[in-house]
Amino acid sequence: MKAGCQILCLFVLHFTCFGGPLQSPQDFMLIGGPLTKNVVDELSLGLQALASEMQGTASDVFICKDPLPSSVKDYLQYIHSRGVSHFKVLLSWSDLLPGGDPKMPHLDTVNCYRSLLRQLSEVNLKPLVALHHSGVPEILRAKHGGWENRIFASLFEEYAEFVFSAFGDLAETWITFSQFNDLIDEGDHEESSFENVFLAHKKVYNLYHQLYVARGGQISIGMKASDIQRNPQSEPIYKGFIDFLALHLHFDCKLATNVEEELLKIQGATFKDVPVLIYKLSVEECTLGNGHDFLALTSLLKALQDLQISGCDIVELFDQLTVDDISQRPRNLPTGEKGSAESSEVQERNVSPSSSYQTVWAKFADQTQSEREHFLVSSFPVGFKWGTSSESFKVEGGWAEHGKGETIWDRFSHNGHVFENQTADLACDSYNKIDYDVYLLRGLNCNTFQFSISWARIFPTGHRESLNEKGALYYDRLIDSLLQSDIQPVVTLFHWDLPQALQDMGGWQNEAIVQAFKEYADFCFSRFGDRVKLWNTFSSPWEVSSAGYGIGVHPPGITDPVVAYYQVTHIILKAHAEAWHIYNDKHRADQGGKVGIALNSDWAEPNNQSSSQDVEAAERYLQFMLGWFAHPIFVNGDYPEILKSQIELKNRECAAEMARLPSFTGADKQRIKGTADFFGLNHYTSRLVNLSDNACTPSPQGIGNFREDFDPSWPTTASPWIFSVPWGIRRLLNFIATEYTSITTVPIYITGNGMPTEYAEDVNDTQRIHFLNGYINEVLKAIQLDKVNVKGFTVQSLMDGFEGPQGYSQRFGLHYVNFDDLNRPRTPKESAYFYSLIIENNGFVNTTHRLPPNQRMLTRLPVLPPSEVPSKSKVVWEKLSHQTKFERKLFHYGTFPEGFQWGVSTSAYQIEGGWNADGKGPSVWDTFTHQPNNIMNNDTGDVACDSYNKIDEDLYMLRALRVKAYRFSLSWPRIFPNGRRTSLNQKGVEYYNKLINGLLMYNITPMVTLYHFDLPQTLQDIQGWDNEQMIDIFNEFADFCFETFGDRVKFWMTFNQPHSVAWAGYSIGLFPPNVKDPGYAPYRIAHNLLKAHAKAYHTYDKKYRSVQGGLVSLSLNADWVEPKDVNVPREIEAADRYLQFQLGWFAHPIFKNGDYPDALKWQVGNKSELQGLTESRLPTFTEQEKAEIQGTADVFCINAYTSKIVRHVTRKLKPFSYDFDQDLGESVENDWPDTAIKEMKAVSWGLRRLLNWIKEEYGNPEIYVTENGVSTDAKSTVDDIERNFFYKSYINEALKAYDLDGVNLKGYIAWSLMDAFEWLSGYSTVFGLHHVDFKNPQRPRTPKRSAHDFFEIIKNNGFPLPEDEKIFYGHFRKDFFWSVATASYQIEGGWRADGKGLSIWDTFAHTPLRVSNDDNGDIACDSYNKIAEDVAMLKKLQVTHYRFSISWPRVLPDGTAKTINEPGLNYYHRLIDALLAANIQPQVTLYHWDLPQALQDIGGWENVTIVQRFKEYADVIFSRLGHKVKFWITINEPYNVANIGHGYGTAAPGITFRPGTAPYVVGHHLLKAHAEAWHLYNDKYRATQGGLISITINSDWTEPRNPYKQEDIDAARRVVQFYIGWFAHPVFNGDYNEVMKTRIRERSLAAGLAKSRLPEFTEQEIRRIKGTHDYFGFNHYTTVLTNNVDYKGLQHYDADRGAGTIADRTWLDSGSAWLKVTPFGFRRILNFIKEEYGDPPIYITENGISERGPVSLNDDHRIHYYENYINQALKASILDGVDIRGYTAWTLMDNLEWATGFAERFGLFYVNQSNPALPRTPKKSAARYSTIIRCNGFPDPMQGPHDCLQLVPEGSTTTTTPVGKPTETPNFPPAQGVKFLGLDVSAPNAEVALYILFVVSIAGTAGAMFVSYRLLKKKRLSQHPSAENISLQ
Repeated sequence: MKAGCQILCLFVLHFTCFGGPLQSPQDFMLIGGPLTKNVVDELSLGLQALASEMQGTASDVFICKDPLPSSVKDYLQYIHSRGVSHFKVLLSWSDLLPGGDPKMPHLDTVNCYRSLLRQLSEVNLKPLVALHHSGVPEILRAKHGGWENRIFASLFEEYAEFVFSAFGDLAETWITFSQFNDLIDEGDHEESSFENVFLAHKKVYNLYHQLYVARGGQISIGMKASDIQRNPQSEPIYKGFIDFLALHLHFDCKLATNVEEELLKIQGATFKDVPVLIYKLSVEECTLGNGHDFLALTSLLKALQDLQISGCDIVELFDQLTVDDISQRPRNLPTGEKGSAESSEVQERNVSPSSSYQTVWAKFADQTQSEREHFLVSSFPVGFKWGTSSESFKVEGGWAEHGKGETIWDRFSHNGHVFENQTADLACDSYNKIDYDVYLLRGLNCNTFQFSISWARIFPTGHRESLNEKGALYYDRLIDSLLQSDIQPVVTLFHWDLPQALQDMGGWQNEAIVQAFKEYADFCFSRFGDRVKLWNTFSSPWEVSSAGYGIGVHPPGITDPVVAYYQVTHIILKAHAEAWHIYNDKHRADQGGKVGIALNSDWAEPNNQSSSQDVEAAERYLQFMLGWFAHPIFVNGDYPEILKSQIELKNRECAAEMARLPSFTGADKQRIKGTADFFGLNHYTSRLVNLSDNACTPSPQGIGNFREDFDPSWPTTASPWIFSVPWGIRRLLNFIATEYTSITTVPIYITGNGMPTEYAEDVNDTQRIHFLNGYINEVLKAIQLDKVNVKGFTVQSLMDGFEGPQGYSQRFGLHYVNFDDLNRPRTPKESAYFYSLIIENNGFVNTTHRLPPNQRMLTRLPVLPPSEVPSKSKVVWEKLSHQTKFERKLFHYGTFPEGFQWGVSTSAYQIEGGWNADGKGPSVWDTFTHQPNNIMNNDTGDVACDSYNKIDEDLYMLRALRVKAYRFSLSWPRIFPNGRRTSLNQKGVEYYNKLINGLLMYNITPMVTLYHFDLPQTLQDIQGWDNEQMIDIFNEFADFCFETFGDRVKFWMTFNQPHSVAWAGYSIGLFPPNVKDPGYAPYRIAHNLLKAHAKAYHTYDKKYRSVQGGLVSLSLNADWVEPKDVNVPREIEAADRYLQFQLGWFAHPIFKNGDYPDALKWQVGNKSELQGLTESRLPTFTEQEKAEIQGTADVFCINAYTSKIVRHVTRKLKPFSYDFDQDLGESVENDWPDTAIKEMKAVSWGLRRLLNWIKEEYGNPEIYVTENGVSTDAKSTVDDIERNFFYKSYINEALKAYDLDGVNLKGYIAWSLMDAFEWLSGYSTVFGLHHVDFKNPQRPRTPKRSAHDFFEIIKNNGFPLPEDEKIFYGHFRKDFFWSVATASYQIEGGWRADGKGLSIWDTFAHTPLRVSNDDNGDIACDSYNKIAEDVAMLKKLQVTHYRFSISWPRVLPDGTAKTINEPGLNYYHRLIDALLAANIQPQVTLYHWDLPQALQDIGGWENVTIVQRFKEYADVIFSRLGHKVKFWITINEPYNVANIGHGYGTAAPGITFRPGTAPYVVGHHLLKAHAEAWHLYNDKYRATQGGLISITINSDWTEPRNPYKQEDIDAARRVVQFYIGWFAHPVFNGDYNEVMKTRIRERSLAAGLAKSRLPEFTEQEIRRIKGTHDYFGFNHYTTVLTNNVDYKGLQHYDADRGAGTIADRTWLDSGSAWLKVTPFGFRRILNFIKEEYGDPPIYITENGISERGPVSLNDDHRIHYYENYINQALKASILDGVDIRGYTAWTLMDNLEWATGFAERFGLFYVNQSNPALPRTPKKSAARYSTIIRCNGFPDPMQGPHDCLQLVPEGSTTTTTPVGKPTETPNFPPAQGVKFLGLDVSAPNAEVALYILFVVSIAGTAGAMFVSYRLLKKKRLSQHPSAENISLQ
């Protein structure tokens, strides 16, 4: 110390005795300070502060918060006595204004600083105050970012104004920024940060001199000498804005720095007239005794001799030259890493680091704020696991789906304990949205996904015996989907959602739950462990104990902090241990996974770091929270001693028991210790903890004698308990490593970290970005600097979800979920893109790099002869235009070749925005859109999707889709603003470089279009493409692009749709440049475009191909056209001409002979001559130009959207027009599906034909579909089913072209990636797979349903044959009923014959406009007179049964039994006798809709008396025919009677005016009538007649329109219950189903009705109806897609069921609009009947398909229908165990199809209605159905030809399958084994083997069948001369 005093005296003496530039030594500043934490701590502890500690370390600045120690003044007095004149005071913005608001300062901090300043004044030390030394308030950083944001200049000015007002009376010398250059980011924002910081300084400088102009103070800014020397031009910038230069000067004695020389350089050259204050002097290697004694001082004194120096910092100089206290602190540690080296100094404190906590705390205790905030730019270890998470009850929804049990959270929310009574019933609907969630994970680029399993979904009661297989299947699907996307599942067994059934038995307070959890864990390990390798047993169990059982804010809501709180933890620890042991003992060897536990913990920081009591309290806090669980598992099997002793102490001190901590036995401890393979940590925030005597309060705080608090400067979140304190996680990780994992040496995984924001429809979550950035960086520090073994980081959470008691008011998600939309769309927030970048770079170092190019050798296209007129490609029309609708639409299953390029596309102007950003020049589209009324709604592309600023967002979508290619265009004016290379804009180049590199990072091939319509306006100013100079100008642009990007781009397209450029831009003038010259301009433009393309191609070919190895082509566009009449040659020629004008215009020169097609040349030439012109308006190519153009494409790229019908038309000669030149007329078919653009119908089959035409016309080139997509209205957002239909159908046609036609198709690029600016439509129509919200400045992108479906197509590489569609080989039961059906009114005729009474259908058909074509059933098929013919057909079919109905008015003309019409009854006697004689059993329907009109006249089915009338009628029939009939159906399709007849009114009796009541009343009476008939038969006739009787119910199957949407799933279920359930539920289960009863009652009451419109059964009626069945009679035809529809207050059947139905456009049609071919639905509804109605015997009593239009006996569509539907029934029978007893085809013959008359034909036999004899002719399907009957199913072709496949010669005796007695119920197990090659095998194994053998023998079998068929057909043709006009081909 003595030497130090001598030095200081020498320094003062120099200015006192020798003087200097300053006139008086009193003016020279000798600067000390600032006050350090070390000094204050020592003063607080009463130790003597050393004089050398005038500053300590510069970053160890004391932050004023608490009152200063009283001894501070003595210390300052001592400093002043040593000659120091000024003292630095470094203010903290973040501590003075923690909330950033000058109106809300932290008063304690203000008072502390004022106290310090006053004490300085009192000891005559002048303050030198720095406004900004540490970080900005975190809340401002979270909101606005950093200094790159200009707003900080104004915020800092506000802060400075506050400082001046608070402290201006106590200080006169100020520095705005003490470390100006340290604030400047090095990177992208360096320039903007510099500008904004200096702007802030200027604002404050001006402000100060305005406020204190009279006071004469001075203000400056702190700068490093090295920075000034690097930038010698600084002076002009600072001039006028500093009163002195505050300089940071560095002196190194080893380097013998010449201080005088450095100062001369600065002051002499740059700041001549500005005083210099050496504000900070850094001195190194200048201690005494090392040979450099006083060197620094001498050098400095010499410099001060002649220079204008106003003062100098002497602290570090003094410190370095002091021999009494040489610092032992290492000087070369990184900033913030002095902690471990400083640990030796901890002994100076009164806290001894004896525990892990105190060791860790001491390591970091002296960190300053700047050290804490130091950002580490580095990477995580290779293989680091990046993930995100969700929890079952927060996201899944489906709370009662498929048998899931109730959880405690279900009960809790349903009881109203959640914010605004919200529930998790639907949540994010993840139960139905696996694909949606995995899409997000692919976009994020995560390699792990942590989710929890809902215990109650798998075990509804919590126990294994309640296993819910559908619940387990959900997790199977989720896990498989994750693995398919290369995402590792991390599974948590329990995340709080306990089955309520277990809670009812005590939950976690009941020891029995340990065994239940063990069984549950065992099941999960067994079921999923082959794929799951990381398991958490529990997540945040502390929350379960504390929130659930301690304070009761979580379910089960128990408040018992004394007993339950500790008991629950005790049992959870045991359960965890048992789960770990079951895995270790039973599964680990096979599965090789790891099992751990995810514990949650805050970090605990002592509130007063100098207080040993607070340190101990903080340690207790951590042990009570984390150690409670971690210590038993990771240390010794028991609770931490601190916890145990503290509880024991408190229980002794207090009169009452404060806590009851259970004890572990020795065996327990051994069982628990070491039961974790990793340490999972959930960490969100930190706490300040201090000692608090909470007396005898039964709580952790009371027991632990601690109180937690927070620093008000910590940034807040939406949760009152989460603050952003990133540095806490590093300290906590160090503690865990020291306390726990150092013992077990297991790794640590961050299993949860994140923060909530308030609910807002905002994706710009900057606060979350700053939160994650800080926390992840602190984890990196723990790994890199502290060597903590952290293996992974998981963000909480993947998406917004149900956040417990807060419901949806708090949002943790990386993705925004719109809970107001039942689609639950998920939209990435900005934090998702940020996190994906962290993952991409594996930290904070940009690792993007280029991938090596793929070389490809190419062969130049051959010269092809010119096309003929019409071209030989007309074979496409000859081949495909004669297809039937069935052949055209039949879906083709198969896959594309390996390596097929799947992609999506966009274009620059449509998505980029940034129209004038960074020097981009205007394009013609910029000019065009800025003119009013050119674009719908005056939309522009100025911002568009903002892709210019959202590369990461676009890459996210591409990653999620897993596309292989991305087609985009370059904006010519962005790269060359004026179109020429001389105007090169490097910023534009950088944008595309970044995009291309990003694509390659994810193995996405960039497909780059050079020109997509957006010509630089400056080039248009010289006539654009009408100027031949453009050929060279374009080549210059292309050359630059090849050179700049070609090392990475291997697929180039020169032009997109040159036809559109020429036609839309220069002919009709719809597109810019709006030239309207249709006769000449388009031909000139096309001419130049072709030459420009060719020149660019040759440039690539000559200069770049050999090195870069890419492809060059251009994208052409074409619609497919069908000739008006394919049989007329002139129309074929017209269609070919259309294609030559549109596609051949450009393709013919390039792909054929270098010239235009002859069709184009002749047509334009002839038109020109007729117009009196001397030459053609079509330009000509020279031979050299032809040679240059020919072959200038390596592949054929085609954009295709729609189709048209064309016909030859002679168009007018004037005005001259490209359009008129073609002599064509265009039209479309009315039934082609519409799109949002009227002209673009969705005609998928046109794509196949277009691809075939290209193949034939251009020599089978490699083809890429580079655009194909559909427009929808912008109002449709994410649920875009029309787009799904479009892609499914169009891609399937492309597959047919490849797979069936041999088209050389190489890729398919969907248009487009996202909604965009759609040219003239602006944003009113959209094409995107992703929805873009153009009203939101952030332009958020949300995946549509089509994105998920398109991903599935990509994943499957097409459409592999699904299991549902595979043919299953096998046979039905031996006594199976094979039947065919008719109905009396439809076939009998004889409407007034032999005393028959009128029926309601007679009346209805004779009422005008009721039946199509005024058809009626007066004669129908005349079956009343043709029994023999009908039986002959039945014999030909070889059916065992025939189902027909009895005409009630034919037997009882007035409907009553008073008069029996014997002739009518005799008809049925004769029919039945004929059937029995043919060994065909009758199946008789009593009522098939033809009610006697006499009964209708008194109310019909609406009159309850009809129940008795029907019973009487049934009695007559049973008594007269029952001895011959053993199979009865009471009523056919009561649904149709009730709703179609009495609701819609489209069937008899045609009632429509009571739709809300009449259908239900009629249904009510139908059920009663059926029951009475059944009981009549059962009681009176069954014993003697021995027949079966039931009712036939019809129903479609229904699938949700959107299977990912719970609302549609619920709607589909309602439709089924309102359809089949309306009548089946009362009959089989008793009473109407609850869905119908509840819906109709609620809607009726809501409409003001007194009761439900659905009638109620009495208890007696319920008993009377229930069980009135011997079998389930079932009619089925089709499946529908269902969606929810709100009909508001309407009161009718459709409104009651609340649903709408549509069909998938890819489903095959029939002759009926309502009937689509959907075999899969048949099996599903049969299974539904089995499950819903108690596995009844099922007889399929109707199933069939219709046709319309020209008659053809080759009804392949019907064969397809029957084969597939019957096969589905076979699967249901054998594979699913559905008890199917019989099958009935509808129908025997074409007949009157009700209101559609004879137009729709369902028959297996054709009935010629134009022939009075009504002859019956078998269709092709009759033979196929007969074969299926003979085979009793589908014989396996692998087992050789089956006898049943041999056709039986006519006239021979046929032995039909024996028919069992109707009353027999043979022993037929639901799912049998089968014989296969002599072996007994299971059905599934047999199925696999069959498919293997099938490949070998199918060809031979098919050949044999074909020969047999041809022989039979030849024989039939000879027997049936062509008396009718029927097509046989």
